[in-house]
This record gives sequence, structure tokens and C-alpha cells, in this order.
Amino acid sequence: MRRVSVALGVLAGVSVLLTGCSLLPGEPREAWRSQAERACLARGDVTPSSYASRLSPISGPGSCGITRPFRVTALDEGRVELSNPATLGCPVIAETDRWLGEIVQPAAMLYFGSRVTAMRSGDYSCRTRNSRPGARMSEHAFGNAVDVMSFSLTDGRSITISDGWRGDQAERAFLREVFVGACRYFTTVLGPGSDAFHYDHFHLDLARHGRNGDIHVCRPEIEFKPRIDPDAAPIMSVWPRKGGDPTGAEPVRSVSQQRPDTLPRAPQDRSRPVPQADPFPIAPALEPQTGSRFGPIY
Repeated sequence: MRRVSVALGVLAGVSVLLTGCSLLPGEPREAWRSQAERACLARGDVTPSSYASRLSPISGPGSCGITRPFRVTALDEGRVELSNPATLGCPVIAETDRWLGEIVQPAAMLYFGSRVTAMRSGDYSCRTRNSRPGARMSEHAFGNAVDVMSFSLTDGRSITISDGWRGDQAERAFLREVFVGACRYFTTVLGPGSDAFHYDHFHLDLARHGRNGDIHVCRPEIEFKPRIDPDAAPIMSVWPRKGGDPTGAEPVRSVSQQRPDTLPRAPQDRSRPVPQADPFPIAPALEPQTGSRFGPIY
């Protein structure tokens, strides 16, 4: 009888494992992913260093994996330390480096007079989008996505997405600057207000949207005129590039041209205060119902 019980237990364990594997869709890993990794390495966009070391290929389960993964402990040429070592592919490492160097660091100097020295982030994870059974695979499953939860500055300040998005004016402006700027580099950018799962972090990836990969998604829609590279085209919630300017110079909607340094000042007569408009309006956020248990799960 005991042998029968043990056998049944083993069968039950195997059944659970098979059930767990079935949660991953059977979609194949697209050929463009490996091609993008090879092209990135051929250009020398990412090379092994003291903060980026090569790993063995990751293959499976299912379509999960990275052809030429790196273990990364810092970004922006080693200037921005990661809270935990990240496993990522070459393309998303290269774009995150560009975003940090060309947008995030100038924005930190502009709004705080300080540089970013560390970032709390998320990386490779073999799972579906939002960890939902039957959903398409997340870009995290291919090492093609980065989540950003917070930035640390040289002056000791820590700016979290969850608090800073509705924090003081400097934090709000900084986070909007880097959010809008991210839409120039990544094909998917999601943040607070996009859905219930991204209220506390930015999700950045290089997915190919649309039949030809010619659509960029940037959500939520916000009214903000970037001050970093002010001559650049406005970055919008969605850029449908089909039949339009590939630089995004023809956005779907216009954005406010008002800058933080030109906002209305408080009236001199303090006895009759005039309500001031919110300088950084955003779409209503979709908050999770129970704290932060969802985490970064796109």
C-alpha cells in the first residue's frame, strides 16, 4: 500500500509540473530576436567588461531564452549600478545605455543638479505578459525588456516611480522627462496610469508591434513638453509610423507646449489666492487593489 501511495505521489508531482509548463504558450521564438542580438554584437553596441559579462545561451522552457545573454551589474558605461545583477540581451542593454546617457542623466542634472548613480530594476523572467495563463509571452522572457522602479542620485536622493510620479514638482517633472524620453528609444513604454500592473514602475522593451514592427506604444498619454533636446519631435502616447514620418514627427495628438519654467506664478495678493492648474496633468491612474503584490509583471 505504501508503494502505491508513493507512486501516486510521484505521478501527482509530474502532473503538477506538466500543468505548470502548459501555462507557457507554445509560440515559437521569432527569428528576428536572434538576428537583432547578432546585429547588436556585430556593431559593438555591447562588449564584455567588468560590469557586463557574457553568459551561456538560455534556451527554454518553451520559447523563453536569450541567444547571447549578458550578466549586467551596471549600465551607462558602469556609472549606474543596478540593485541586482540583470540578465539581458544586447539590444535592450544598448538602448537602455543610450536612454540613461542621453536623457536620464541630463534630466537629473537639470532638475536636481545631481547625477544618477544607481537604479532598481527588473530583467529576464520566463513568463507570459502579466503572468496570465494563455497570454502572449512577455518581452522579459527573451531578455528584451527592462523594468525601472527607482533612481538613486549622488546627493543621496532616491526617486521611486510609485511615489515620485505624484510627488513634488521636481520629481514629477524629472520622471515625466525620462518617461517621454524613453519613447524615443524603446518600442514599448508603460508607466503609472497605463494599467493596474504598472503603477509603480516603468516597463521598457523593444517588442515589434504591428505586422511590420512599425508601431511604438507609449502609455499613459501625458501632457508634457520635454526640456531635454527641446527641438526633437513631440513624443506621444502612440506613434503609428505606417505611411508617416518614421521619426515620429506626425504624432496622433498634440502636446502642451507649456514648460515648467513658464508656468503661472502664484498671485502676489495672498488674501485672494487663485487656484493654479496642475502643471503636469496625467490620465487617471488604475491602481491595484492590494498594495504592491503585483510588482513588475508585464
